[in-house]
Amino acid sequence: MEETCLLRLLFVTSLLSGCTHQASLNISPNRTQMFEGEFVSLRCEEDDSSDGWTVTRNTGGTRRQCGAGWGRKDGSSCTISSMRKWYSGVYWCESTGGAASSSITITVTDGAVILQSPVHPVMEGDDVTLTCTTQTSNLSAGFYKDGSFIRTEPTGHMTIHHVSRSDEGFYKCDIISDGESPPSWITVTGKPTSTAPPPSTATSPPATPPPSAAPPPSAAPPPASTPPFLVLLHLVVFCPYCISTVIMVSLYRRRSTGNDLPVSMEMAPPTQAEQGLADEYDDVMAAVTTEHHL
Repeated sequence: MEETCLLRLLFVTSLLSGCTHQASLNISPNRTQMFEGEFVSLRCEEDDSSDGWTVTRNTGGTRRQCGAGWGRKDGSSCTISSMRKWYSGVYWCESTGGAASSSITITVTDGAVILQSPVHPVMEGDDVTLTCTTQTSNLSAGFYKDGSFIRTEPTGHMTIHHVSRSDEGFYKCDIISDGESPPSWITVTGKPTSTAPPPSTATSPPATPPPSAAPPPSAAPPPASTPPFLVLLHLVVFCPYCISTVIMVSLYRRRSTGNDLPVSMEMAPPTQAEQGLADEYDDVMAAVTTEHHL
């Protein structure tokens, strides 16, 4: 159990070491296609230091480090005095702890034409220049991507502006008088995303106030006082009606009082003549009544 844990710890440590200390393989001349017989130099570089890294390759299914049957090892550098066609393969840097760098595919041709293309992946948005050349000069050449013709450049140089992922693929060139080059793969990578700034430690105000922070309901507003101007306006409008009404009631009451004055009914005492007539009237009426009864 302890041995298993130790092995796992060593494995994780080697992975972290490989991720933290990543080396890169540099090649001179700076291209992936070589003429047979050329001199080539390869070097492992890591943060201005190259200790502990060795150039390794895989050709024809055989994996070997520099100095083991091919090349001349000098620290983390490896030189090849004369390239051979069977040297075509994958080359990379390898550390003593087992970490590996990104790889480069090198093609060696015995033909007369090669395509000079970027050794490492290209960043999106960058410009890429491809050069079709022979061992003596650059001539007018036709360029192809994935077997499809692109265009002919009289100077042997073709530039792809603002490359994108769709530009990835196999490229080759053709010179009518000398033949065509081997194909080379071009890799396009996305631009690294910028690191977001750390969140501010200052407390930002909440979008909405908490219920406890809600303001208390406002009391009902006091009744508005009547402006003096409105009071005066009401007096001017309603006073004439009141005055006219009082006057009319007063006149009506006076008129009624004049019609209903009391009448004095004093009777003067009857005179002797009037009294005599009254007595005679009474006698006559008595006689008539007697005759009626008879």
